[in-house]
Amino acid sequence: MPDLHVLRVFTAEDGSGGNPLGVFLAGAGIGLEQRQASAAEIGFSETVFVDEAATGRVRIFTPAVEMPFAGHPLVGTAWLLASTGTAVSELNPPAGVVPVRAGADRAYVAGRPEWAPPFEWRQLGSAAEVEALDGPPDGHDLIGFYAWEDQETVRARVFPPRLGIAEDEATGAAAVRLGAELGQGVTIRQGRGSLIEVHPRTDGMVEIGGRVVLDEVRPYQPPGGVTSSPDGTR
Repeated sequence: MPDLHVLRVFTAEDGSGGNPLGVFLAGAGIGLEQRQASAAEIGFSETVFVDEAATGRVRIFTPAVEMPFAGHPLVGTAWLLASTGTAVSELNPPAGVVPVRAGADRAYVAGRPEWAPPFEWRQLGSAAEVEALDGPPDGHDLIGFYAWEDQETVRARVFPPRLGIAEDEATGAAAVRLGAELGQGVTIRQGRGSLIEVHPRTDGMVEIGGRVVLDEVRPYQPPGGVTSSPDGTR
């Protein structure tokens, strides 16, 4: 039975907040046909299946769809690999090569804005207006709202029901798009207390990162049992 590592990614400095994430370091043992059902059953905004740790080959699933690129899952996986003795310099989700770096309590990844889902960002006049939102406007299912708190910090909320998530606690892929749109480094304060560090790079990529904590490791029985060989094939 594979172990599910439960993390929170983009926490505040005191360890509060953060977006829950599930990671299977032995993901190759879970069949491709089982992964979507597993992600839906686990219920986090994303779940990662590590197919090959040494090369950083991973797959990412929301409760509804597979994602070629997603921010908080890759940040969390980069940190977890480093903390378990398999540090890598890149991860390889379906979107492409993602440079990573990880330290004792945080990790960073770089992605291209075009890899992210087509989040729409809207600027509001104040953080209070962002706080007052009760959901996305009618007809919008992949949208974020932000307002400046000071010259380096924005308050944001993201609503991506298209991905099977009513409101995301901390959205790395959307942060990549916002960093590219703003063209400057910024800290995003999202959800109940999550903090995302955003740094546009000169090569067109945007680096995002933050603090990661491990909450628990627990055994998980995939729907139908473990049916794959270690290399992820039947």
